Amino acid sequence: MLMIRAIVRPEKSDEVLAALMDAGFPAVTKYSVAGRGKQRGIKIGDVTYDEIPKTMLMMVVKDEDKDFVIQTVMDTARTAGKGAFGDGKIFVSAVEEVHTVSSGQKEA
Repeated sequence: MLMIRAIVRPEKSDEVLAALMDAGFPAVTKYSVAGRGKQRGIKIGDVTYDEIPKTMLMMVVKDEDKDFVIQTVMDTARTAGKGAFGDGKIFVSAVEEVHTVSSGQKEA
């Protein structure tokens, strides 16, 4: 299993969640984050805003679903056709174990 963490623009998060739900991936954790990427924030006049609001979507998927889920997020979160700075990042990492709290069961 793999954990996919997608950092997207807040205004795109509901679209991404809907696309994932429609694609059969309803289990997502969503939370607000702030940070900056290669663009180093935004400068407006003399003020630099270096902590830009973003939304992180976190999900665990089967290995064979990785490419489909990533493509779904990228297609939905991308702005302006070809995309733009600040559209986000997707991180993928291995998940060693999953335990369900309510049942106490370890999932495979």
